[in-house]
Amino acid sequence: MKIFLAGSTGRVATEVLKLLSAQGKEVIAGARRPAAVEKLPHVTAVKLDLHAPVDKLAELVTGVDAIIFTAGSRGKDLLQTDAYGAVKLMQAAQLAGVKRFVMLSALYSLMPAKWPASLTDYYIAKFFADNYLVNQTDLDYTIVQPGSLVEDQPTGLVAKKEALGAIPIGDVAAVLVAVVDKVQTYGQAIPVIAGDQPIAEIF
Repeated sequence: MKIFLAGSTGRVATEVLKLLSAQGKEVIAGARRPAAVEKLPHVTAVKLDLHAPVDKLAELVTGVDAIIFTAGSRGKDLLQTDAYGAVKLMQAAQLAGVKRFVMLSALYSLMPAKWPASLTDYYIAKFFADNYLVNQTDLDYTIVQPGSLVEDQPTGLVAKKEALGAIPIGDVAAVLVAVVDKVQTYGQAIPVIAGDQPIAEIF
């Protein structure tokens, strides 16, 4: 399986790369700074500019089997990266004939009444990107909605639950990797927090 990973220098993405590399999957690691992508077997770093036109993005993803979107601006470029950048990569996937799209989002991204006030702008960006994926594409999507990311050691255990909670970054990465080739997760938005269920058993 050949996978395009968008935002490959981020904390979650770096753990995703390690897991995919260990599995022997071929990864095209798209990043604004490809030189900063961790050097791993089976991983090829490429320049990804989410401000680029859709046709240019389509060239990057042509020939892959799946796209995992983990890109984010950490609040610095929410409209063009977190929102419209995600949408353009979805459009590029459709243009390139790539059907599988896994989106890293956030808990309650599609439930505005539950958004924390301190992160409203971030959630608005996620809300519009996720809604576009669900309602304006015919992609085989899965939206992974983790709780608060923490840098604790991953446990391999999660709960699929819409409840406030934290989750280790490594476990979020493991969920993204687990769902990428699972047909049963198509068309789903999946909340995940730390729990007691093995990731391998529930995805």
